Amino acid sequence: MGNYPFKLASFQPNAFVIVEGKKDADTFFIIRQGRARSSVEMPIPGEDPNQILNTGDFFGVVSAMSAHPHIETVQTLVPTALIAVHRDQFGTMIQRSPQIALKIIRYFSMKLRSIDKAITKLSFHSTAEENPQLMYKVGEYYESKNELKHAAYAFQRYIQYFPEGVNAAQSKARLQGMGAPFTPPAENRQSLARIFTDKEMIFIEHEPGAELYIIQQGRVKITKLVDQSEVMLAVLQPGDIFGEMALLENKPRSASAVADGSVITLAINKTNFESMVQAQPQMAVKLITILSERIWTASRQLANLLIEDPIGRMYDMLLTLVYKNKVTIAPKASYTFNINGQELIKMLSFPPEKGEPYLAQLVQDKNMRIVDGKVFCQNLQELEKQVQFFRKKASMEKKREASAARR
Repeated sequence: MGNYPFKLASFQPNAFVIVEGKKDADTFFIIRQGRARSSVEMPIPGEDPNQILNTGDFFGVVSAMSAHPHIETVQTLVPTALIAVHRDQFGTMIQRSPQIALKIIRYFSMKLRSIDKAITKLSFHSTAEENPQLMYKVGEYYESKNELKHAAYAFQRYIQYFPEGVNAAQSKARLQGMGAPFTPPAENRQSLARIFTDKEMIFIEHEPGAELYIIQQGRVKITKLVDQSEVMLAVLQPGDIFGEMALLENKPRSASAVADGSVITLAINKTNFESMVQAQPQMAVKLITILSERIWTASRQLANLLIEDPIGRMYDMLLTLVYKNKVTIAPKASYTFNINGQELIKMLSFPPEKGEPYLAQLVQDKNMRIVDGKVFCQNLQELEKQVQFFRKKASMEKKREASAARR
């Protein structure tokens, strides 16, 4: 690690370094010498809830960089020496040792893939994978809306990736009808800079991706087709990062990105990521912070799905919103959520005929009410205690099930 101005900490065997749910998560750790065990209360189904950490391994990054409560408990197994890195020191560390950022990125890739698979298996909503063949359908949608530039982009990309595909001939015919060329304009892949004009498509939903983008100038709209309707997911500003999953694994894009006015971006791929980390460590810090937030949210979502009690899931979702909004949980602190009861039901994918009775049961709790159409909590500390109860109950049920299955 070199002569870094980082704090060194020593722990005896069986010491708890971090504890799941605790909020003092501004520091992560790298094992300098020794061994520790990482565990979670609600493990991914089918996976070992315990992970052994050795010299060079790290833990606590997700919570430290997202500024959310810890999502794991780490206990030493032998006398262990740790390097403690505060989130404010992260840029300095990765500028001097970019390989640490790359190791974290690889770990995040594995973790996100594992959590996403579990969520897909447990969730009842649509879990269709992004499919490059569907670019043709996206082109059809934009053509029907007379957005011919977007339609042309979709058909051109389809032909580029599937020159012999089942819709290749139709794509060429549609492009010919628009007076558009079959091939998209050549891109300068040697330069990190990418310049886009107003309403130009940066990438389209289902398109294979190999780069993430950092906005230097202008705004970018992120959209997705849902039930033959275009939904606006976000409008991004300078400094924002999008398309980051392409850096982790070569998966098709889950949404489209369109320039809103003139836009200049930096395009980062796996090849130039290390040089970017050294030249602009603050960009890598931002990327890892975004990914930390994503993993933290996905971990909470998975844990919520593992709670079988529907009222417990409601309490847990509300507490997750409190944490995401970084609301301070103080004695007798109240909070009005920016959602109504029906929106809470939809967030948990409860069918209305079941969700309404669940909501009625929730507001029987004197701590929970609907005020002016919004969900209101009178005491956030009580909400936190309720969630701890339901999570502990669900964890014990899962352990009993696992024990019975081994017999």
